Amino acid sequence: MEYKLILYEKRGPGGWITLNRPEESNSVSPELLQELSAALDESRADPEVRAVVLTGAGRAFCAGADLKGGLKLQQSLKKPDGSWMMGYIKQFELVIRKIKTLPKPVIAAVNGVVCAGGIETIVCCDMIVAAESASFSDAHSRYALLPGLGGGLGLARAMGPFKAKEMLFTADFFTARDMASAGLVNHVVPDSELVQFVDRLVNKLAERSPLGLARMKQLINDGLDLPWDVAVRYEMLNLEAQAHSEDFYEGLKAFNEKRPPRFSAL
Repeated sequence: MEYKLILYEKRGPGGWITLNRPEESNSVSPELLQELSAALDESRADPEVRAVVLTGAGRAFCAGADLKGGLKLQQSLKKPDGSWMMGYIKQFELVIRKIKTLPKPVIAAVNGVVCAGGIETIVCCDMIVAAESASFSDAHSRYALLPGLGGGLGLARAMGPFKAKEMLFTADFFTARDMASAGLVNHVVPDSELVQFVDRLVNKLAERSPLGLARMKQLINDGLDLPWDVAVRYEMLNLEAQAHSEDFYEGLKAFNEKRPPRFSAL
């Protein structure tokens, strides 16, 4: 697929997807969603890509939905009618599900402002690295909107219900340091070091078993919804399956031979 609204670049074992509408703060349009979906499929199918990075061009990571385009559609209807929005949201949901279920680590490299649908995107990633100058706002309540892609639940799971409600209710902006303290952001780095830091993180993940990371991702995502005893049984089943894999055997040999393991691609 020819990309016009995103950039897709392979950097070593990393597949970097850059939202590329900087003049619109990388707000998400139906066309951008189509390209983002295709890039996720491309990175999933490429055995050389061991981790995926999402970031934004310019001064924003993602300002959320393209409300300007939505307003034009709404005005053409001449009455309150959100049916146009639900079709768009369902398309957005499919992309969010791809991020959530991609059997490779997905890292959000937050380079600037991230709002609303941008927040809902990063909470579905596996790790979040933020530039020092990045700022975070749910923003939905400012315009009588609601999160509809798991953003409310994702924030509550990451930060707890009270901090999540503050962020959702007030629509205030919070710093990267605020979000790291709250548990949403893994690392805060100087702006000039964001790409290099994430590159090093991708290279570290590329040394791990792809199959093992895929199973870890799945058991954590699924286990959050399970009672403790059920989650432990689920982990045991995943461990049993992993113990029959070539990667497991390779890991044991590498440990015994005191060398880096050479894991198979998915």
